[in-house]
Order: sequence, then C-alpha cells, then structure tokens
Amino acid sequence: MSEKLRPYLIGASGLLGMLALWWIAAATVLSAKEVPTPAGVVGAFGDAGFDFYLANFTGTIEEAATGFVWGNTLALVVASVVLLVPFLEKVIMQVAVISYCLPLVALVPLLYVVLGPPEPGDPSPTAVVIAAISVFFTTVVGAVLGFRSADVTSLDVISVYGGGRWQQMRRVQLVAALPSIISSLQIAAPTAFLGAILGEYIGGLDRGVAPALINAAQNLNAERAWSIMFGCALVAGLGYALFGLIGRLVAPWATGKVA
Repeated sequence: MSEKLRPYLIGASGLLGMLALWWIAAATVLSAKEVPTPAGVVGAFGDAGFDFYLANFTGTIEEAATGFVWGNTLALVVASVVLLVPFLEKVIMQVAVISYCLPLVALVPLLYVVLGPPEPGDPSPTAVVIAAISVFFTTVVGAVLGFRSADVTSLDVISVYGGGRWQQMRRVQLVAALPSIISSLQIAAPTAFLGAILGEYIGGLDRGVAPALINAAQNLNAERAWSIMFGCALVAGLGYALFGLIGRLVAPWATGKVA
C-alpha cells in the first residue's frame, strides 16, 4: 500500500465503519428515538432538492465569511499592536480572553436589540458579529505566539542595521508567524460558520441554516434536520480544508515540504 494513500484509506474505512454502526443502531436500539437511517437522510436531500440547501446555506455562508474577515482582520491588527506597543499586551490579551469567555447564547438577543433585524434579502448583522467574535480570540493568540517564535538572531541583525520594531515585524516576525496564523484561520473558518448559525437563531430571517433547522424541528422532520446537520459539517470541513491547502501553498516549510 502506498504511504500517500494509506491515510485516505484509513479515513475511508473509519467513515464506512461509522456509517455501518449508525445504520445498525438506527434500525435496532434507536428505532424508537426518531433517529433516521443514512438512507433516510440521503432521501431527505433528494426530497428537498438542491435549491433548498443552496438558498439556505448561501446566506449563512455569506454571514460567516463577512464575520470571518472582520474578526480576523481585527485580531491580526491587535496582535501587531502587541508587538509594536508591548506595554499594551496585558490589556489587549485580557480583552481577547473576555471575548472568548462571553456567553454567546446570551449575547445574541442583546446584539439583536442593538443592531436590529436585517433588511429583507440582507445578511443578519447579529450573525455577522457573532461570527466575528467567535474567531477573534483564536487568531489573536495564534498570531501573537507566531510573532514571538521569530528567530532572535534575525531580529538582532535587523536592529544592528538600524531597523525598528516595524522592520522586525515586517521582515522577520511576519514570516515566522505565517504558519501559526494560517493554522488559526483554519480553525476559525468552521468556527465562524457555527457562530453565524447561532446568530441566526434569534429570528428575523426568512432563509438560512438556523431557520431551516427550526422549521424541521417544528415539523418533527428528523431526516431534514439531520441532512442540514451533515450539510453544515460539509461546509465547515471544506472551510477547514481550504485553509489547510492555503497553508501548504503559502508556508510549505511548516510541513517540511519545500518546493
């Protein structure tokens, strides 16, 4: 067996094993618990049609992408300020920790009151903000740790030649932090999508993943709810894989695969 194919074959075997266990459990011990079989979930995809999933997932993905950009941009700016103005580090890191500890479920209705309902056809501002808050802490910490991993000797060389903190960050620390930043963005991609779904639960939207899940629950449509759940897993997984691919292309030295 080729070493390159081995991880994929192991992953495929594990997935098939999980599907088999799910099917057996749903048909036997969980048959009375309204747990659908894999065939029922696949049937729900077909019954709803591709347009249903496209219409509901498009808006949520747009909200997640917008929050992802704003949250990570702010996080990278804040991480840069920590390096350029070191005495602000304690305050900035405390703010980052507070953002991570905020109970988002309780924050959603407060944001909805402040930001108001979305205009017809527009993304939910509450979902965008929740998505941004969800990714802020991870990227701040990853970027700061990445900046600090820079080689001290290289920083000293920049200093000897008259360069300041800005030159050190631009020429040495940013390169050193790139793998850590991309790894943080890789984690942030599915987190932003989850945050956007949470922000939609407050209401005010005709379409979206959360309204579709609420509708499926109200109609006791277990197959539809599970199919939406797997759709969410697919979107989150694609976002994670995308930034993993970007990391291999942009920072190949991080994986030891230098072109």
